[in-house]
Amino acid sequence: MILSAYVGRRFLRLLLIIAAIFLAILFLIEMVEQSRRFSDAGIGLTRAAQLAALNITSSFYSILPLITVLAGIALFLNLSRSSELVAIRASGRSGLRVLAAPAITAALVGCLSVGLLNPMVAATEKQYDAMVARIQSKSGEAISLDNSVVWLRQGLRVPAEQNNGKSEMGQVVIRANRASPDATTLYHATFMLFTPEQGPTGRIDAAEARLENGAWHLRDSKGWPLTASNPETEAQTFATYEIPTDLTADRIRDGFGQPDSVPFWQLPEFIQGLERAGFSAQRHKVWFQVELARPLLMAAMVAIAAVFTMRHMRGRKMGLLVLGAFACGVGLFFLRNLAQVLGDSGSIPPIVAGWAPPLAALFLALGALLQLEDG
Repeated sequence: MILSAYVGRRFLRLLLIIAAIFLAILFLIEMVEQSRRFSDAGIGLTRAAQLAALNITSSFYSILPLITVLAGIALFLNLSRSSELVAIRASGRSGLRVLAAPAITAALVGCLSVGLLNPMVAATEKQYDAMVARIQSKSGEAISLDNSVVWLRQGLRVPAEQNNGKSEMGQVVIRANRASPDATTLYHATFMLFTPEQGPTGRIDAAEARLENGAWHLRDSKGWPLTASNPETEAQTFATYEIPTDLTADRIRDGFGQPDSVPFWQLPEFIQGLERAGFSAQRHKVWFQVELARPLLMAAMVAIAAVFTMRHMRGRKMGLLVLGAFACGVGLFFLRNLAQVLGDSGSIPPIVAGWAPPLAALFLALGALLQLEDG
């Protein structure tokens, strides 16, 4: 038990050191990129540092499995160089028992990253987008999901005759009970029209709104001029009606955010809301399974490092084995990403996309270790 705790602490210390190094490198690169991107806006170093700090969390979180395999390689190399590994094996401990402590430590770090770092990534991404929007000062589209209700917001050019002789950009807020899976049709939709100077100027209810050729095509609609003294008496009904829009189906689907922009603890409820609204939640289901399997993935990374480096090594062979360990870790990383893409497209079930790569890698690594064991 004492020996396992010692090995686990060594691994955790190396993991933190390597993570800090990568975090610093990512911060410097991101700070330069933010300064270049917003050079015309005249942001200073302080603002660039704030943007960089908010934007690197996602990149750091995504490469955490690769940092884990590097920490595993460093651990077993240090144990080998100091002959501690030889002493541990001479005491009668098998390779699997030596591997257990760092693998469990990696899995626990994976659990903490999913439970704490994942929500932090989602929060910093929202803060970053808000800061970028303030810098750019653009009123773009907004899309959100509230229970089973779809909310959209878009810009709309207000004609001069409707805005005291001024042609300005207004806003249209759209509420629909549900939407089609391809996000091109809204059902039981309400369109609220706002102008910069007058506020709400009109409301249109439609049984169906279809997005085609840069416009919402409304069917069985009724409109109320809210600027009139009695909107109901001046209300009009339309068999068909068009409202111009810059929204596209891809923008609407992407507007619900990438799956990693939703905190892990809120994903089940968010998935249910998407399905109630009529949207496909395939990407979010896959991401949820990928996150559930992250502790197992990090443990598999340590097992891969152990296959190549948990031995007494000298000379040129050591460099080749280290390179092989890192290459296998990168291969598993990309295999996990490939499985996620296949899961997003519906080619494989979400649970297979999330769990198959780390399980396969872990079993192969354990099989290799058993094969290498001399007793």
